[in-house]
Amino acid sequence: MAASGIESEDVAVMLRDSLRGLLESRWRADCLKDGASPEAITEIWDKLVRQGVTVLGADPEEGGLREILAVMEELGRAACPAPMWSAVLANLVLSDASTDAGELQKALHVGAARIVFSFAAFDSDPGIGSIRLHGEKATGSLRFVEAAGSATHLLAPVDEAHLALVDLRAPGVNRMPTRAMGAWGNWELTLDAAPARLVPATNTSLSDLRSIARLALLARSHGAARRAFELAVAYAGERQQFGQPIGRFQAIQHKLANCFIDLEGVRLVLHHAAKLWDESDHDWRYFSDCAMAFAGPALRRVSLETQHTFGAIGYAEEHEAPLHFKRVHLDTIALGGAAHARRSLAAHLFDNGGAGMPQYDLGPAGNELREHVRRWLAQNWTGGRKAAFDAKPFAKREFDAEFAADIGSTGWIGLGWPQEFGGQARSPLEQIAFMETMEQGETPRTGASIQANALMMFGTPEQQKKYLPEILRGEAMHGMGYSEPQAGSDLAALRTSAVRDGDHWVINGQKIWTTTWWGKYMFLAARTDKNAKPHAGISMFIVPMNTPGITVRPATTMYDGTFANIFYDDVRVPLENLVGGENQGWKVLTGALAFERGLVGGGIVLKVAHAFEQLRQHVMVRQELSGDPIIRDRMAAFACEIEIGRQLMMHCAGLAADGITPPEYGAISKVFSSELMERFGEAALDMLGMRATLSEQMPGAIDNGRFEQNLRHSLMWVISIGTNEIQRSLIAQRALGLPR
Repeated sequence: MAASGIESEDVAVMLRDSLRGLLESRWRADCLKDGASPEAITEIWDKLVRQGVTVLGADPEEGGLREILAVMEELGRAACPAPMWSAVLANLVLSDASTDAGELQKALHVGAARIVFSFAAFDSDPGIGSIRLHGEKATGSLRFVEAAGSATHLLAPVDEAHLALVDLRAPGVNRMPTRAMGAWGNWELTLDAAPARLVPATNTSLSDLRSIARLALLARSHGAARRAFELAVAYAGERQQFGQPIGRFQAIQHKLANCFIDLEGVRLVLHHAAKLWDESDHDWRYFSDCAMAFAGPALRRVSLETQHTFGAIGYAEEHEAPLHFKRVHLDTIALGGAAHARRSLAAHLFDNGGAGMPQYDLGPAGNELREHVRRWLAQNWTGGRKAAFDAKPFAKREFDAEFAADIGSTGWIGLGWPQEFGGQARSPLEQIAFMETMEQGETPRTGASIQANALMMFGTPEQQKKYLPEILRGEAMHGMGYSEPQAGSDLAALRTSAVRDGDHWVINGQKIWTTTWWGKYMFLAARTDKNAKPHAGISMFIVPMNTPGITVRPATTMYDGTFANIFYDDVRVPLENLVGGENQGWKVLTGALAFERGLVGGGIVLKVAHAFEQLRQHVMVRQELSGDPIIRDRMAAFACEIEIGRQLMMHCAGLAADGITPPEYGAISKVFSSELMERFGEAALDMLGMRATLSEQMPGAIDNGRFEQNLRHSLMWVISIGTNEIQRSLIAQRALGLPR
């Protein structure tokens, strides 16, 4: 499967910009509100013909599926039902066809013919209707034929290899405008011995054609949903209630943040599926189904929440938002909708021996590293050694000093570090390859990524020389001393103090929920100026955990791990243990966390992907599960959501490769993947039943309690590194520009 690059395709961008300018100046979004208007469709179509979009689908040199989707998105954004969808499908099935069909295609390209397409009896929705051919006469009826009022010809498949071509201007054709979802634009065609010809289809199968058709409709609905969303965000920033913009209310911010997460997931998976088609990658069908399975429900959620944000003003037909609401629902229900896509995904996962989720192409270097790490694990983390480790209680499996030293000898702990610090300067895709393979190998933790990054960004040369080699060799783990009884997500409220006394800092205070309390050092935040504004008076310190005055009170977490309450009573650390300068700790703290959030979402979704494969194997061997339509549907839904999480991960990797991941994108990945982990944990127990609730080391426990332990562990990821509520506020304020 081709790598999910997040590159900017210049052709698609130029095409999008050109179309947006044309549609904004030449199309009135509300011109179809009061009824069908073939004249309006014909007029805008003539202008689109002059833009050259009618050749898309006929020749890859003229543009691929990515360009097609870009056009469809702009039409959706403009609420314009010009027959681009039909033109694309006609180009795909008429290319290299008979001479007559070739002439029709030429006429389509110059605007002399306007073709509408229907899958007829081959539509996944039986309510579409069908037609029959008797010689050169067509009889039957077809519903939901878009823009048929302005069309000259109809194309509809009659079998896998042939299509019926009907001249809609001939006798025996009746066209009736149809109002659906309160909108005009669809037509019902009734054919009564209408003249028709049989034309051969190209090698594009009907199955592939339906998948392309679905992606095109999804792109249009994505354009519509995003336009309505942008209007809602602008409205939230302006609409005053209770003396302030409604966009300042947390309920509105979180509602719109959820919409943005959904929209970004849809955007990425659509782009990826189209890219794979353009590259002739066989996995494109799987991702086409993932796009439909996720995007249908997601875009409808966005549509609903957009209307909720507008409130009563959005009910008014003179407002633009209802147009987009209707478009989203019409396009996401068509061709069988998300339910059909989930059935197809379930068949991939379970039928004919079943298949797992596709492996991502991480580029030559990433793919080579993945195989290298697999070989290393097969030699160093297998057999009795791994079995002995797996037999330990979970609390004893978080870290293994011997394994950490072995990994340290490879240099992989510093995989992404700059070479000047002893790292390998590997790309973000290579780092994903390493993370994924280690997760699949179920290895213990290594490294201290947040602290290492903070030291590389803000540490003195002496600190870097002292602490980084220890981390790199796997010899030293660093805990994070951030949270306090009154300062969890609100870290600016921390009270632990550090007072300078000669050549030492004296630290007093309490930290709670500290997970890596057993590490060699604590990366600790303390207040060094009690009179400064909350964010301004904080400093960061490296505190050796064997320093006198530290009292550790370990506690067991609900996921069988451990954290600790740690008390610092007159703990003295040398002045040189200050990281980043006095009262400069907030930028150190937030900079390190921002770096971690860019990775943590990817790490979480890789955990879910691995757990999903383990669950799929259990379902596969139990016919009562693999044949259950409800379980198949739920598994398919999780498969597509995992792909959204992986796409968000790859997007963050692409941004990081170009410089730095904006905090809001790390937050999007973290929110989506952590909540997916929770939902998956709940569902796994539903599917496997009571035995799956047996905890580790209990007789009869499935996979030593893997699935119930995963659920209990998932709560930590939703809360840690900044709760998801805080992350949603960050997304709303940083990505959407809503007021603080």
